[in-house]
Amino acid sequence: MTTWLFIAQLGTVALALALCYRPLGDYMALTFTSPKDLRAERGIYRLIGVDSRAEQSWPAYLRSVLAFSVVGVLVVYLLQRLQHWLPYSLGLPNVAPGLSFNTAISFVTNTNWQSYSPELTLGYTVQFAGLVIQNFVSAAVGLAVAIALVRGFAAHRTGTVGNFWVDLLRGVVRILLPISVIFAIVLIAGGVIQNFNPVDTVHTIAGGTQALPGGPFASQEVIKELGNNGGGPLNANSAHPYENPTAWTNVVEIFLMLLIPFSLPRTFGKMVGDNRQGYAILATMGIMFVASAALFTWVESGTNGTATTLAGAAMEGKEQRFGIVGTTLFGTTSTLTSTGAVNSMHDSLTPLGGMMTMVNMMTGEIAPGGIGAGLYGILIMAIVAVFLAGLMVGRTPEYLGKKIGSREIKLASLYFLTTPTIVIAGTALSFAIPGVVSSIEKTTIWNPGPHGFSEVLYMFTSVANNNGSAFGGVTANTPWLNAALGAAMFLGRFIPIVFVLALAGSLAAQEKVPATSGTMPTHRAQFVGLLIGTILLITALTYFPFVALGPLAEGLH
Repeated sequence: MTTWLFIAQLGTVALALALCYRPLGDYMALTFTSPKDLRAERGIYRLIGVDSRAEQSWPAYLRSVLAFSVVGVLVVYLLQRLQHWLPYSLGLPNVAPGLSFNTAISFVTNTNWQSYSPELTLGYTVQFAGLVIQNFVSAAVGLAVAIALVRGFAAHRTGTVGNFWVDLLRGVVRILLPISVIFAIVLIAGGVIQNFNPVDTVHTIAGGTQALPGGPFASQEVIKELGNNGGGPLNANSAHPYENPTAWTNVVEIFLMLLIPFSLPRTFGKMVGDNRQGYAILATMGIMFVASAALFTWVESGTNGTATTLAGAAMEGKEQRFGIVGTTLFGTTSTLTSTGAVNSMHDSLTPLGGMMTMVNMMTGEIAPGGIGAGLYGILIMAIVAVFLAGLMVGRTPEYLGKKIGSREIKLASLYFLTTPTIVIAGTALSFAIPGVVSSIEKTTIWNPGPHGFSEVLYMFTSVANNNGSAFGGVTANTPWLNAALGAAMFLGRFIPIVFVLALAGSLAAQEKVPATSGTMPTHRAQFVGLLIGTILLITALTYFPFVALGPLAEGLH
């Protein structure tokens, strides 16, 4: 039964994505290559003093990304610190400085890590004027950086990678907003609430009381999934019936998380002038996604132990309306796209099931990855794969007509080493600094031993990869974790972007070289296999010792 449910739900999502692949991919390519500006866009350009025809070098593009993001952090921070005096604050107090700092960085970096209960901490104004706006623009930033890298491959000695302000605005106005409006209506029809009602206290049949929140949830939910953000207006996230009421809305939300990342390979192929290259990247993403989802479902469907045997599956922490398959497909999608939304308690997953969600993030979230970030991540892995192939046959490696020299491979290496360094350093310091380890063991971790180690490892893996999901079973709102996780989110987002844009500039400065008989074809099955092998090898060599200490040790115990 589980197998057929898995095939049916995965097949439904795959069919919907296949129908959107070409039209959406072509539309996004047109969006970022069209010389024409919309009237509304021209008005915004005049307001902020931007010449939409001016091209930027990669350092100028990077400065724009950083300046925009730093201003975003300050705005979201101030909104939280002034919450009590804002309309629709619901009577909630100002957010504490440390938590405000962590939350501001979290949403600006597209991580959406939440060290708080949203309905008990943030009013409506902070949510829609601060967090929801960042859900749009932080997603558009990642998309813009990916397009800049694609331009680097497509360019002929231009030395420029586009205009960040144009890419940002077009990503929001032409792509994210229209899709969000359409699917917000779909989610409302499915039962997701959309109002500005205050918290309502109701009396239960048992004689107690319960507080039922209201809020503009449908409009937040759609961009939360579409933009691969993940932070919801309720603490239970997509397990709450106000955010995700039924099994079919669950499938819609899975589709939204995958829609843009799985369509971007078509945009890539269109912009470089070879759609076959897009299909090769798509095949790599698809194979890894299906393999991860199948393995995750198989592990969670196992009935090892008395309790799970009697239950028929490991249903602790899962919603009955979604079941095993609805949970594992959602969890796989969330952790492979950097969305971080959850419709179950990851802390209650089987040890090997929890390991799967962690490994999904450790691969760099490139199958298909977050909006924009997944594409530029897998293209950098493709550069490494081509370089390795060149070493094997003794040739100078080339990818899409661009030579991969020492500068390019150094930038690629620094890119994929950055995130593991942040994860390992953050986890190690949490158990090494005397004052910190006491807080971690006595306050943060609720389950000591290998599982407790897994909880801390998951936290740093999640934030450094800008995922934002939580293993659960921890208290993260402490001075150390607010500061350390905030720093990990910021560094994990922007240091890789530095290397991506530097690589884009290096490629854009090159002239394309014609393919020869010795050029490795990068649109065939052979290259897809090489790329998958490269990704798995780098991930295993980097993270295996840490995984062995946590979820693997617990799962084999």
